Amino acid sequence: MKEKRIRIGNQTSFSASPITLPFEYAVTMGFDAFEWFPDKRSGSGWTEDDLSQDTRSQIKKTAFEHDIKLSVHTVWPSNLLEPESDKSLSKTIAFAQDIGASLLNIHLHKDAGIEAYGKAIIPLIERLADIDIKLSIENTLDTEPQDFNELFDYLRNIGSAHSYRVGMCLDLGHANLCETTRNDYLRFIDLLDPQLPIIHVHLHENYGDIDSHLPIFTGPAGNDPSGIIGFIERLKNRNFSGAIILEQWPEPEELLNDARKRLLEMIGSYMEPDVK
Repeated sequence: MKEKRIRIGNQTSFSASPITLPFEYAVTMGFDAFEWFPDKRSGSGWTEDDLSQDTRSQIKKTAFEHDIKLSVHTVWPSNLLEPESDKSLSKTIAFAQDIGASLLNIHLHKDAGIEAYGKAIIPLIERLADIDIKLSIENTLDTEPQDFNELFDYLRNIGSAHSYRVGMCLDLGHANLCETTRNDYLRFIDLLDPQLPIIHVHLHENYGDIDSHLPIFTGPAGNDPSGIIGFIERLKNRNFSGAIILEQWPEPEELLNDARKRLLEMIGSYMEPDVK
């Protein structure tokens, strides 16, 4: 049996207190995905050191009991091409393993070139494979569809035994701010190689000006949801199976539940398991 399912969840926030509040909301509201993002700013937020082993064990137990798939976002900015990043990354991987996360998300950095990044990412893919964690690579404001086409073409060509354990995290808000596809995130998706695996999604919107992380349906999609409908159709066409993470902790919190409800209505029967 192979599960073909789109899960929808939310994410921690540097502004939430206590740290676990967004996770508790996810559990209470019946969300089936959640992402932990160590993010500390000017005294607010959290790092992995703020969560004890007992708390980590409780997170793992709660997620299992409520069928919540967990993912972990690496600390910003985590750049594999910088030697000092290894210590921080090791701490994040240990945290992901402790809570039973099935996916680690990291940003694509292309300053040294795509091939250099590809070479740097291979040891991480293999390291995560040993502990049964997949890797997703996220588009930033500075990355374009061609960068991902080139990266995944490189990974396919080297023939890594674990290449099936890595895919793209499509950040829709970032795609909307990409210089070559500004205010046209559907074109960003259409420019991705059809064979490129999208395994994780960060969902938020903006007006093409700044990375405002507006809850979905509170920005442009609130007046015209056709873009989100097109986005869902493209995920279906790519046989997407993974989590859509709502990347915000809004006021009021119910905006998350409203967004999830509308998304589920759009996704419809695609949520059913696929038995093969």
